Amino acid sequence: MESVYWLKNVRLESGYTFENGEVVGTETELVHLLIENGKISEIASAKEELQSGGISTKDAGELLLLPSFVEKHCHLDKTLLGEPFRGVIPTKNLAERFEIEKRVLPTLPSTTRERAENLLETLLKAGSTHVRTHVDIYPEVGLKNLEEVQLALSSFEGKLSHEIVAFPQHGLLRTGSQSLIREALRNGAGIVGGVDPANIDGDIEASLQQMMELAVEAGAGIDLHLHDPGHLGTFTMKRLAALTVEAGWQGKVAISHAFGLGGVPQRETEEIAAILADAGITIITAVHIGPWTLPPVSILQEKGVTVAVGDDNIFDSWSPFGNGDILERLCRLAEVNRWNSEYSLSQSIRYITDGKTTLDSTGKRVWPQIGDEANAVFVEARSSAETVARRAKRRAVMYKGQLVSGSLES
Repeated sequence: MESVYWLKNVRLESGYTFENGEVVGTETELVHLLIENGKISEIASAKEELQSGGISTKDAGELLLLPSFVEKHCHLDKTLLGEPFRGVIPTKNLAERFEIEKRVLPTLPSTTRERAENLLETLLKAGSTHVRTHVDIYPEVGLKNLEEVQLALSSFEGKLSHEIVAFPQHGLLRTGSQSLIREALRNGAGIVGGVDPANIDGDIEASLQQMMELAVEAGAGIDLHLHDPGHLGTFTMKRLAALTVEAGWQGKVAISHAFGLGGVPQRETEEIAAILADAGITIITAVHIGPWTLPPVSILQEKGVTVAVGDDNIFDSWSPFGNGDILERLCRLAEVNRWNSEYSLSQSIRYITDGKTTLDSTGKRVWPQIGDEANAVFVEARSSAETVARRAKRRAVMYKGQLVSGSLES
């Protein structure tokens, strides 16, 4: 597509319909968007005839335009996509799961790069134009997973952006992977990963201190997988928050899963949420179904904690489930939290768009604005609320003004 063109007949959300002070519907309007060098440079009403000035035009066919999605938690190096289906081999503990994965992955006929590319294509078709991937780093594999994932990502250059987490899946201290993590950070990874400092590394303080030291040394972020339940989990979160503030690392730290937040009394959850907000720590949930207690998103949001959703495992040695559709995970989150009103559903889109919503609480349009990057998804729905609740079909995906998946033709 050209670097400058008019995208006509685009449906945008324009406001809420209120009855007795409650949102009961979403209004839309048709507009024409001038796309220029990857950004939206003009928004014109479709009620008036488009004066293109000789600039080429593309027709959006009155499809609803929403911000493109952000996949905040996946494992490109673990997926088995492209391989024949297989269920998960039962294990008694995490140590056994580690060993099975280490044994199975090298025996597959496809390469890590090929499987990662399969998953990237799946994520892109579902509407994600930004991906945060964790890449396993441990002595037996060295940086091989990182190198393969980087090759896969390079084949999607110009279609999506990405972040790479150097992830010591088998324990930072347990496997003595500090030097490998440091090397990964010098070779393209931008975030230090970690997992269960108590139950995997066996030393909360030493594990968290080492993560923070590696991050500060490299100017990197942190993303800690924290499955530990109840007070063990919340103690770890409070300690990480304290280290984050001490290092001046606010806004650079995330905790994935954070099951402990849902396993303590509400008063304690609220207190910890305030601590997390002060430390600028993001909570990332994959909305797992099972014996876990999910973090209470409504409380976190109320206290000012940034929350994001990710798919996590997508058909790998840990789980046979997952289809790479982040919108499906958001729909699950809405069901769990009983967000069934027009307003709550429409506002929930923020959890998969890096905080973007189309309308603010008053119904004023806040996306898109002139100057915004043209990263968007075209959906067969009349509103963002319908998109979430019905997991609407995504007809096409745009990144920096270019169609990178699907088609606008019906």
